Amino acid sequence: MRLQTNFNEILLEFDRYMMDCNSRGLSVKTMRSYEQTLRLFIRYLEEKHEITEPQKVKSEHIKAYFTYVRERGKYKALADDRTAAINGPHNRPDYGKPLSETTLANYQRNIKAFFNYLKMEKIIRKNPCEGIPNIKPQRKVKTLLTENELSLFFRSFDVSKFHDFRDWIIARMILDTGARIGELVSIVPGDIDLRNGALLLRETKSGKERFVYFSQKMGRNLKSWLEYRERYTDSPYVFPTTRGNRMDIRTVESSFKKHSRLVGLDVQPHQLRNNFAKYYLLNGGDWATLSRILGHANVEVTQQAYLDFNDKEVNRKYQRHSPLNNLNI
Repeated sequence: MRLQTNFNEILLEFDRYMMDCNSRGLSVKTMRSYEQTLRLFIRYLEEKHEITEPQKVKSEHIKAYFTYVRERGKYKALADDRTAAINGPHNRPDYGKPLSETTLANYQRNIKAFFNYLKMEKIIRKNPCEGIPNIKPQRKVKTLLTENELSLFFRSFDVSKFHDFRDWIIARMILDTGARIGELVSIVPGDIDLRNGALLLRETKSGKERFVYFSQKMGRNLKSWLEYRERYTDSPYVFPTTRGNRMDIRTVESSFKKHSRLVGLDVQPHQLRNNFAKYYLLNGGDWATLSRILGHANVEVTQQAYLDFNDKEVNRKYQRHSPLNNLNI
């Protein structure tokens, strides 16, 4: 006969799962997403169903959980009550508001990945998520910043200051190369090939190194920054903090938010990556090359992400490729 204890086996397996994710080199952002989703779910299983063993989790518990999170709203459930006093979720303007289908789809994907791991490790025989319809994320049209908006944003930086010059270069690098901000903060001068306009990204989301390419205009900007940087820091990083340390992604995000608001915009690092992709396609670039530059697993992933042109953008692309516009008839 099995003795009842307060020991939570699911939490133990969760810790092992996170160690496995870390060993596979998953990004900090992905790890945080797993941590948040799974701790909330594990607490729900224990408090609402008294389940602490992974073998006892069934499909009906998964379904009930998503009914629960839809009803409770944002920030009304915490993985650890001690964080409430620190983060003050009840003070947020969106406290209690419905979670988006995109957020719920992420929750479902994270939970399914965890149980896939448990099945692979032979902890469970069947993934309880199997047979449950996938939640469809809400697709948002990726806003294409106009030339004037981009110009206003870039002019908001005072390039006579170290941190503003650095952030200005980072913003232009994202727009010109499509690199993720997390990939750029780790680069060192040896990763840059100014002669051939190529940049080696080592710390990527997929864990695989890849090259991206920059324009001659960006090459001149980058050369000026590297010369400027050498006068003020001996940091190993191309884009260091003022103390020479590696930059935090959130610092760049805050900087972009501050400067874009100065000119009445809301520009984010990933938005510039999206704009790179859309302008690349609008200017006649092909899907296969774009997919490789962006570091996507395949062309289908890229097409799913960027097949959201609005009518104005479609018209612009059409005018570039119109048969009559391109034939002397």
